[in-house]
Amino acid sequence: MQLIKLDAIDSTNEFLKGLSSNQLLENFTVVTAENQTKGKGQMGAIWNSEPSKNLIMSVLVTDFVTDINQIFDINIVVSVSIIQVLQDLNIPELSIKWPNDIMSYNKKIGGILIENSIKSDGSINSIVGLGLNVNQMNFENLPKASSLALICNATFDKEEILLKIIENLEKNIQDWNQNSHLLWKEYTNKLFKKGIPMPFSDENQHNFMGIIQGVSSIGKLKILLEDDSVSEFEIKEIQMLY
Repeated sequence: MQLIKLDAIDSTNEFLKGLSSNQLLENFTVVTAENQTKGKGQMGAIWNSEPSKNLIMSVLVTDFVTDINQIFDINIVVSVSIIQVLQDLNIPELSIKWPNDIMSYNKKIGGILIENSIKSDGSINSIVGLGLNVNQMNFENLPKASSLALICNATFDKEEILLKIIENLEKNIQDWNQNSHLLWKEYTNKLFKKGIPMPFSDENQHNFMGIIQGVSSIGKLKILLEDDSVSEFEIKEIQMLY
């Protein structure tokens, strides 16, 4: 594993993307930064992080996804790899808020942004960005955010967490052909608010009740509606109200 450490960068994803387009990088090359000035999340959301307190990283994953129809497999393997590490650290009440937020109780402690690119030969490269709130204690104006330190009243070693995440990710990818069904099951079982009646809002701001059932093979959220039908939604089509 090649580890590139930066003091400050606009975005580790953008830095790694640029690097990988200009030179051949080994699989699982990692870029970390103490401060990220233009971090971003799903749907262009801004990711703010207190300098030097949190784990900000991006990792290059190549030769894993070979079929565009199985692109959500990378979300599965990344999310579960992170959850497994946090479980080993005894972080309580962990879940995955579809598609890629890491939760403890009802608080967001991490966000994943995966950007895939298809090469001219048809192969798919993934830049996996992770922002994990580790030792930050102040989340003013962010009532739904928290950190490992706040939740556990302890200080954590960011680099140790990083190395364990990459180790888990490599192992889960290596074992994917044998264990993909188990990782999909683990992701599904860890879905935030799965099986609980919850209010949602659709893209037309229409509110409705539904129960999360799971995720389709291409990553759509499956929700049981009040008429007992199950509908599938893409990320831009639905928002959970909690």
